[in-house]
Amino acid sequence: MTDAYRDASLPALRPLYRAEQVRELDRRTIAGGIDGFALMQRAATAAWQSLNARWPSVRRLTVLCGGGNNGGDGHVLAALAAMAGVEVQRIVLKAPEELHGDAARAAEMASAAGVGLVPWQTDIEFTGEVVVDALLGTGLGGEVRGTMREAIAAINACGRPVLAVDIPSGLAADSGAELGIAVHADRTVTFIGDKLGLHTGRAPARNGEVHFCALGVDAASHSDLPVAGKLLDEALIPALLPSRARDAHKGAMGHVLVLGGAPGFGGAALMASEAAARLGAGKVSLATAPEHVTASLVRRPEVMVHAMRGATDLGALPEAADVLVVGPGLGQGAWGQGMLQAALAAERPLVVDADGLNLLASQFTGQRRDDWVLTPHPGEAARLLGVSPAEVEADRPAAVTELQRRRGGVIVLKGAGSLVAGPDGLAVCPYGNPGMASGGMGDVLSGLLGALLAQGLPLVRAVWLGVVVHARAADAAARAAGERGLLAGDLAFYARTLVNPDMTSRDVTSQGLVQGR
Repeated sequence: MTDAYRDASLPALRPLYRAEQVRELDRRTIAGGIDGFALMQRAATAAWQSLNARWPSVRRLTVLCGGGNNGGDGHVLAALAAMAGVEVQRIVLKAPEELHGDAARAAEMASAAGVGLVPWQTDIEFTGEVVVDALLGTGLGGEVRGTMREAIAAINACGRPVLAVDIPSGLAADSGAELGIAVHADRTVTFIGDKLGLHTGRAPARNGEVHFCALGVDAASHSDLPVAGKLLDEALIPALLPSRARDAHKGAMGHVLVLGGAPGFGGAALMASEAAARLGAGKVSLATAPEHVTASLVRRPEVMVHAMRGATDLGALPEAADVLVVGPGLGQGAWGQGMLQAALAAERPLVVDADGLNLLASQFTGQRRDDWVLTPHPGEAARLLGVSPAEVEADRPAAVTELQRRRGGVIVLKGAGSLVAGPDGLAVCPYGNPGMASGGMGDVLSGLLGALLAQGLPLVRAVWLGVVVHARAADAAARAAGERGLLAGDLAFYARTLVNPDMTSRDVTSQGLVQGR
């Protein structure tokens, strides 16, 4: 392995915060001399401008206001819309006389602007062409109940586009979990600091477009508030993978060994091997059951395939490789157990996926390493943690952080808004699409990660890059031919194009149908 990319400059990644950190930033901003109501007006102005940019022809608006500052933002937005000549239906779930502080001032501002007020009723009919959710904000601590639940259900059933103010009501700002029910927004405008929970779990299915407005607050200047995570960016690709030197050779590009494909389970290991080759590993070897050798030679003769009746047939293969990928099609029987045990003993960086993870949970419970990558989906993460998949999904950031603490290395918790947990904290991938809900996607990811590690990228950077390339390749494939029917094997061509900086996005989409199969 080489150190070729260790000094590459990285693009700035957007910091993500927890709700209490954002509230602290809000408090400090006010303590620094900015009036709280002025800050509320900034937020409402940003939300109104975002709404008007997204739906410029809107003439009738329905705004649902709860209590607290989120409801206050809604009241001010209603006033701004009315002053712009928009007919506003203002529905309140807390009477103005019960409001306090800035929220009360906001309600008075809307009334002074001539905006009517309608108390919430279960049979109320929305008159707006666009609906604004200003019900709950980030302070929600438990399941949504009562009239708030009724109002959220009505928003979701109304059939109109929805703008969520700060966060879709019912969504947990720190975890992305849905607290019983959450608003389905078409656009979310969030303020001061971007929230971790807006980018993982249920959030991608609830947010719509996420529009971040700092409102003039420089969160980064508050160095005593460590970020909760970072939002990965496709700009990492050219930053970490510059064009190769003209005298590059395969010996300098690393050697990946894939161990997988127990008898009867050969496809996953073949896909992982091909993905490693397509992402630029100098050499790729595959150790698989004898009956899969012919299929490998036919599918991808560039991969050096070795027939394995068991782990004793491996010989010196693990020591000859730079990185081992173990798990795709591994099985949990004696064949798979032997292969994983040999991989663990080889003293090489590892990427562990699929049945490799299940074996770690059941047979190798004490294993902890600093030089491996584990890539569980929620079910596999649950087995590794000894909890249920529902508990993992209830707080994905906490689950992946705990898994990294126990197992070390870098952990990728796959799913909507995949999370990467390393020694220095969390990162979130904002890319990917529902077409990835098909078999083999994880096997391809493991091969991509193995190739990047073999080419000399440091562990955390390789994982960030691999997760981004995997998701962006799936997005390119979906643009070319749609989400339904997207196969894991379709990703290799798009991934190859993405990691070559001199290729354009047009090359990806226009050639994919021909060369990607």
